[in-house]
Amino acid sequence: MNVNIKRLSADATTPTYAHSTDACFDLYAAADVIIEPGETALVPTGLAFEIPSGYEMQIRPRSGITLKTHLRVQLGTVDSGYAGEVGVIVDNIAKNTADRGVVDVDKTYPIKHIDGSASKLGVFNNNAIIKICKGDRIAQAVIKPVEQATFTVVDALEDTERGSGGFGSSGVSQGR
Repeated sequence: MNVNIKRLSADATTPTYAHSTDACFDLYAAADVIIEPGETALVPTGLAFEIPSGYEMQIRPRSGITLKTHLRVQLGTVDSGYAGEVGVIVDNIAKNTADRGVVDVDKTYPIKHIDGSASKLGVFNNNAIIKICKGDRIAQAVIKPVEQATFTVVDALEDTERGSGGFGSSGVSQGR
């Protein structure tokens, strides 16, 4: 499948597959973004995609970032009718461990990068600030077919074995 992309920024990176067998391709940050604990940010990719009709692009987290940092990429859908810049929504779920009212102006605090490195970029009163750097692989995406449903209002639904049991109704362990 060919997907046309348009560079909206000189700093945009063309998506890549890390391995020939990968289902998802990587999306890259087109700008530096600093995210403080508890904040949500939109990371620009600098790209617009021409998704073929009948398909969607699903934006997903990268497992290494989720495991090794406090960043959480939010799942996203890019519909075939959308022609604007694709952005990645990211939450920093770290808890603020410093008193925001006290800043030692003679001390710099580390900003953690998603690659595990850190830099001292000035005075910050928190050690859980994360910086996404331009060119970082921030998310992954896959293009999948979409089937639209039609909806019929009925008075009753068919009975099933599960019924209306939801959220935790099947338990956690296997018969302990």
